[in-house]
Amino acid sequence: MAVKVFIPTPLRPFTDQKAVVEVDGASVAEILDGLTRRHGDLRRHLFGDDGRLRSFVNVYVNDRDIRYLQKTGTPVTTDDTVSIVPSVAGGAPATAVDELPALSQDEVTRYSRHLIMPEVGVEGQRRLKAARVLCVGAGGLGSPASLYLTAAGVGTVGLVDFDTVDVSNLQRQILYSTRDVGRPKLEAAAERLGAMNPEVRIVTHDTPLTSANALDIFQDYDVIVDGADNFPTRYLVNDACVLAGTPNAYGSIFRFDGQASVFATKGGPCYRCLYPEPPPPGLVPSCAEGGVLGVLPGLIGTIQATEAIKLILGAGESLAGRLLLFDALTMRVRTLQLQRDPGCPICGDQPTIHALIDYEQFCGVVPAASSSADPLKLPAEFRTTAKELASRVARGDAVWILDVREPREFEICRVPGSTLIPLGELPKRLAELPDPVTGPDIVVHCKAGVRSAKALALLREHGYERIRNLDGGVVDWVKQVDPSQSTY
Repeated sequence: MAVKVFIPTPLRPFTDQKAVVEVDGASVAEILDGLTRRHGDLRRHLFGDDGRLRSFVNVYVNDRDIRYLQKTGTPVTTDDTVSIVPSVAGGAPATAVDELPALSQDEVTRYSRHLIMPEVGVEGQRRLKAARVLCVGAGGLGSPASLYLTAAGVGTVGLVDFDTVDVSNLQRQILYSTRDVGRPKLEAAAERLGAMNPEVRIVTHDTPLTSANALDIFQDYDVIVDGADNFPTRYLVNDACVLAGTPNAYGSIFRFDGQASVFATKGGPCYRCLYPEPPPPGLVPSCAEGGVLGVLPGLIGTIQATEAIKLILGAGESLAGRLLLFDALTMRVRTLQLQRDPGCPICGDQPTIHALIDYEQFCGVVPAASSSADPLKLPAEFRTTAKELASRVARGDAVWILDVREPREFEICRVPGSTLIPLGELPKRLAELPDPVTGPDIVVHCKAGVRSAKALALLREHGYERIRNLDGGVVDWVKQVDPSQSTY
């Protein structure tokens, strides 16, 4: 009995790039067992060493989370679909009627297309003018979200960021132009948004968002738009929204896949209800490592802005309690049901988190004080630098250079003489490597060092000890050794 299993983009390298796999089975357990038997490299991404489904991987039968059905014992038939959803990242009016500001004549003209809509009208536009929305991040998601919130007449639009504009941002971060390269993002963003709508107050917070400042910043806003690009900030935004009682218009993107929802509404689920724990560092690649279709953040960021506006207006049905999945490659949109977890440590019936924590440590980016070491922070004997590698090559030392990136990355830039074996293919191609005893030293690299550290751990399990990870990857090689090449 074949059941369709939808595979998300991050896991498709382990299913021969298939988006849908048909697997025989009468329960979720049988389906997952059959799937991982057929695609063995997928198992470690779905299951921990204890054989249990990883906490940052959710499985749905149709639109229902199996955690609220019969877990992996949930029965399935040929009419059902199974979706694997790993972590990648109705409202109430925000302001009382008697506090709403009046609209000027210029504003009536500017927002006239809103005013003739029964769902908005004059009162709704006044609500928008009184509202305050904060965009966490002024990048791929924050760009379209802030542009549309500003155009819609949200009275105060805040931005939290501390980065500068890089030329690689311009493929998707539509707030910026070529002339902005090198400028602080918030400076360029405030200029662009102010020119778009001088009626809107643009507030910039030029600082990293941290546990020390998040609640102070959030207290001045009615809705938070989460455009973060890392897991520590995702969990920080979620927890701060729950503690502050502020809705969180969530969005995340990776390659062709996008997610959107609304968290932290009264009685609704939060991000921790969906993903109780983050994945281990390096297991889920970032957009910088895996790429993202340039228009995708425009689509997801616009959905986030739409949800924020609906929350302010108190109109329509928000995504609270639902997770929207968008696949740009197939142009398929699916919506899955979410439930508040009564055992959630921050929004559950008996919460155990009452203050913001150290999210770098929680996500494993910084090891706990009692931890022996960060698994991605390798001992010195297993690391080398671009200049050290260049010196060894120049001396004619016997060094075998392994590149574990994808072929499309290899086309952009490379370390001369390197052999390309993508990380996902490495377990099956170990025979192509030199002998671990009699062969030359091996230097492993990727773009920046994360994937190659995982490859190094795999090789050590197979008896390789004279191996080193290239710190900074091919990016450092281009910067420090061969600037004639382009990087990405």
